[in-house]
Amino acid sequence: MQAENQTERELTDMLTAKELLGRAQALEPQLVEWRRTLHRHPEVGFDLTQTKALVKKALTEMGYEPKDCGKAGVIALAGGKKPGKTILLRGDMDALPIQEESGVDYASEVPGKMHGCGHDMHTAMMLGAAQLLKEHEDEIEGTVKLEFQPAEEIFQGSPDMIANGLLENPNVDAAVMFHVLGGMPIPAGVVLVPACGGITMASCEQYHIIVHGKGGHGSMPEKCIDPITAAAHIHIALQEINSREMDPHSFGVFTTGRFQAGAASNVIPDTAEMWGTIRTIDPENKVGELIHKRMTEIAQGVAAAYRCTAEVSFSDFCPCMVVDDALAENAMTYMTELMGQGALDMSKLTGGKPGGGSEDFAFVSHEVPTVSMFLSAGNAKEGYLYGQHHPKVRFDDSILYRGTAAYTYMALRWLAEHQ
Repeated sequence: MQAENQTERELTDMLTAKELLGRAQALEPQLVEWRRTLHRHPEVGFDLTQTKALVKKALTEMGYEPKDCGKAGVIALAGGKKPGKTILLRGDMDALPIQEESGVDYASEVPGKMHGCGHDMHTAMMLGAAQLLKEHEDEIEGTVKLEFQPAEEIFQGSPDMIANGLLENPNVDAAVMFHVLGGMPIPAGVVLVPACGGITMASCEQYHIIVHGKGGHGSMPEKCIDPITAAAHIHIALQEINSREMDPHSFGVFTTGRFQAGAASNVIPDTAEMWGTIRTIDPENKVGELIHKRMTEIAQGVAAAYRCTAEVSFSDFCPCMVVDDALAENAMTYMTELMGQGALDMSKLTGGKPGGGSEDFAFVSHEVPTVSMFLSAGNAKEGYLYGQHHPKVRFDDSILYRGTAAYTYMALRWLAEHQ
C-alpha cells in the first residue's frame, strides 16, 4: 500500500509538472515581448530606469506590490497565505557596455550597450514565474520572494540589495538562480544542475596597477623614465606567481585585460596602467590574499628596478559560488520531475570542477543555502555560435517558457517539501 501511495504521489507530481509547463508555454508570446523590449533598450549597472519601470508595471498589473530595494533593485512577495518557509528567486536585469553585432531584428537601440549575457532573458522568465505564482498563490505553502537585481556585471548589485534587507522581512531560507548559456554543446532548453553541490564558480576581483615614470620627447629617452618598459616587465614578472609560488593544486588565475599608456607615438608618457581580474575557488580567499601580497611586492619591486614607482589597488571583490548540497539534490529531483531528460547533472560536463566564471549571487550563497542552475539557450548546431559577452551572441527565445516553469516549479516543490 505504501508503494502504491508513493507511485500515486509521484504520478500526481508529474502531471502537475506537465500542467505547469503547459501554462508557462501559453505565456510565451508575453515572455518574448518582455524579453525583446528589454533587449532593445539595454541599461547597465545601477542605471536601470526603463528596465525597473517595465518590471514594476508588469508586477503591479499582476496584483503585486513591488518595492524598491537598494539603489535599483525590486522585490515582490508571492504567497504568505499559508505558514511556511521563504524561498528567494533571483533574476538580474543589467546589460553590458558593448556594441551589439548580433544582427537580430530586435537588436539594441542604444549605442554601446547590449544584453550580451542574457539578463533580459532572466528578467522575462522571472516575470513569467511571477505570473504563474500569482495564479497559484493560494497553493503556496510559505512565501516566494522575487528579486530583480541590478549591477550583476560589476558585482555590486547583490551586496547592495543584501545590505538593504533582501534576506529579511521575511527571512530567506533558501535561494535559487538560473542563468542562460549561449553557444553550449547541448540542446536548447536543457537545465544544468550542480547535483553534487559545493563550489561551482570562482571568485573574482579587479586589480589596477599604475606605473609612474617621467615623460618627455621620444627622441630623448635618457632624459625620461619610461613607465611602459617598467609596466611590460611587471606584466611578465607577475606570471611567475602562478608557475613558481602557488600550490599546483590551487586554482588562481589572474589576467591583465587592459594595458594603456600615452597618446602619441613620439612621446614617452608619465604613466602606464594595467587593469585585470583575479579568480580563485578558495572560500576563505587565502589564495587571493597571497596573490594580493605578491602582486604588490612584484609590481613595486620591478618598477623600482626601472626607476619608477607603482600603485596597486584591488576592488569589486565577488566571492566564489557555494552551492548547498541538500538544495542541489532537491533541485536535481525537481528539475527531473519537470523536464525529464531535459534536466542534466552538470558535473557530467565539468567533471565536478568549478567554472572560472563568476556571479555576484555568490554573496547570497555565503548567507543562506543557495543553488545556481543554468539553462541552455542554443548551441552551434542550432545556429547559436557565440557565447556570453560576445557582441554577436544570440539566445533562443523558445526556452523562455522553460525557464519560467523551472523557477516556478522549484519554488512550489521546495516549499511544499520543507514545512
